[in-house]
Amino acid sequence: MNAMNPPDTRQPLETRTAVVTGAGSGIGRAVAAELLRTGWSVALAGRRAETLDETAALVPGAPSIAVPTDVSEPGEVTRLFSAVRDRFGRLDLLFNNAGTFGPGGVPFEELPYEAWRHVVDTNLNGAFLCAQAAYRQMKEQDPQGGRIINNGSISAHTPRPRSAAYTATKHALTGLTKALSLDGRPYRIACGQIDIGNAATDMTERMRTGIPQANGELAVEPVMDVADVARTVRHMAELPLEANVQFATVLATAMPYVGRG
Repeated sequence: MNAMNPPDTRQPLETRTAVVTGAGSGIGRAVAAELLRTGWSVALAGRRAETLDETAALVPGAPSIAVPTDVSEPGEVTRLFSAVRDRFGRLDLLFNNAGTFGPGGVPFEELPYEAWRHVVDTNLNGAFLCAQAAYRQMKEQDPQGGRIINNGSISAHTPRPRSAAYTATKHALTGLTKALSLDGRPYRIACGQIDIGNAATDMTERMRTGIPQANGELAVEPVMDVADVARTVRHMAELPLEANVQFATVLATAMPYVGRG
């Protein structure tokens, strides 16, 4: 064997299966469609069946299942991954994407506990539940292994004003990514994180009209095509398991991040 050309140990593309959470809109929809267009089988998870069906319809005939799921509910997450096992037999990728920003513009001292808890339950606890279910399946399947990609955010590095709940969960997600990357080594489970800034989705629509800055002013911010995020996720996903993009930051070039505020 030529040491300069090691064997390609990637799973054949026609058998690759992914779970995408938050697949009914925004980044999740774009990533799911990109994977379906390029030969993946995809389980679409999200709260609303109708939006999941709309995502599946973007790539007619591609192998997909829609599983309405509240990722903050352990029983629903168990049902999601059981459906994936029953339909596809294995799992090669989890894109842990479901998330919520929470109430915008609320001063920290006025943030209701219920709002804090909702963001934590969705962004952090939901990511944990899905990652744990994926990890178990990847560890037990033959051939063993798979990849988990967590959707972080620019807010995993630098907060926006009045975003304590969202920022706290995204910082915590970075810790989860590192822990999974370490714990997954013996089982060929790779874990990485993509930190996204100002992808053009419904969630970022307010950036086109003006969003609060650290100095108190409102400013319009540039956005980028969400398709560029989807292609980056697919690149991360299709690496052999011997290689991993630990952290990737993909953002609108001129958005306020480096030197934010």
